[in-house]
Amino acid sequence: MPDGAYVAKFVIAVDGPAGSGKSSVSRAAARALGFAYQDTGAAYRALAWHALQDHDDLDDPAAVLSSWDTFHYEIGTDPDDYFVRVAGVDVTEAIRTPEVTAAVAHIAKLPEVRARLVQLFRTIMRNTDAPGIVTEGRDITTVVAPDAEVRILLTADESVRMARRSAEHTPDSARESAEALARRDRADSKVVDFMNAAEGVTTLDSTHLDFDQTVQAVVDLARAAN
Repeated sequence: MPDGAYVAKFVIAVDGPAGSGKSSVSRAAARALGFAYQDTGAAYRALAWHALQDHDDLDDPAAVLSSWDTFHYEIGTDPDDYFVRVAGVDVTEAIRTPEVTAAVAHIAKLPEVRARLVQLFRTIMRNTDAPGIVTEGRDITTVVAPDAEVRILLTADESVRMARRSAEHTPDSARESAEALARRDRADSKVVDFMNAAEGVTTLDSTHLDFDQTVQAVVDLARAAN
């Protein structure tokens, strides 16, 4: 397989802004299809967590990448057995803390780091035992898997995305979550365009769809392309 080729399996690539539901929808769609599932955002979070443990300068690509050799990353790609580990340590919950969330924006803006992670994502896609894989995150349809059989931009109105994200939290944390969502969108928009579908990418607007309807729309797109 040529260097940089990522997979010889059926790939569904899903992009979308924060709060669009791409993680939960992609995971459910993978389960329905019997596919593997990859949450690429977890790798950014895990690397941010790892860099914080090493007290790296999060704005210095060299400093962040200096700890790459000890960044032994594992992620569960079975939709029913999701986990994230770094050097054998389960960080599934730890990477969701406010400290790590704040650090992710620094990690994600570094082109050198993004390039290294793209190769990691492709390796995971290539090594799955499932007949296909749903990979979701940012710049998946254009950079990570531009030749995927199905490419989707999953989006919704900002007010709907904030409401959905806030519903997962207490009233106090809901406000903080909505503010964090807006900050994340602003920061990431400087690095990658996740609000406009590239050529050949299907826009799936879930503003007026419930969760099950959104999942079914993804499944239908996959079956139509298979």
